[in-house]
Amino acid sequence: MSRSDALQTFLDTAFVAFDRCAHDLRARQSIMQIFSNLEVPQPERSEISKRLPVCGRYLESALATKTEQPVLDQLLERFKALEPLLEWKWRSTYDGSASENFLMSHANTMIVGPGALEDRGDVWLGATLMAPNVRYPDHDHAPEETYLVLSDGEFMHGDSDWFSPGVGGSFYNPSGIRHAMRSGEKPLFAFWALLPEQPKH
Repeated sequence: MSRSDALQTFLDTAFVAFDRCAHDLRARQSIMQIFSNLEVPQPERSEISKRLPVCGRYLESALATKTEQPVLDQLLERFKALEPLLEWKWRSTYDGSASENFLMSHANTMIVGPGALEDRGDVWLGATLMAPNVRYPDHDHAPEETYLVLSDGEFMHGDSDWFSPGVGGSFYNPSGIRHAMRSGEKPLFAFWALLPEQPKH
């Protein structure tokens, strides 16, 4: 089984970008396992393409960011080529920690993972786009997670204060930690890579 060129070239570049930007040892171990899993392709789904209104307003400008890091600029270009094949969705559940404008002002896409372009359960790799001045709800999940941030924006996890990773910043969320993000005067765009715990045989 082989992948489409658009997906494979994106994943190849994503591996280099995450590997260069992730400095936390736990993140590095997670990334190595994620991309090891991805060496075995799974079937790609077709005709799932769907954009939300926030994408039409802010995605082009978010992807036009010049990072001054060639691998990150290449990652954005390869995502731009892949994006027409992807399905963008709203987060279906959220609480009072989200900003009032959250629902119509964000979009998530899963590139590989459950229900994604490449449908599989051992890796979740995707991206989030948020309009300016939006707060994502506090949330947590069992899979450990590594972020790669490609815009301005602030994040928090656990008991931390809000922090700004900056363009090319990366950080690690252990399993079950509470975390959130918020955009400022510009759109927020970030990739995330999650490693679900695999059943033991």
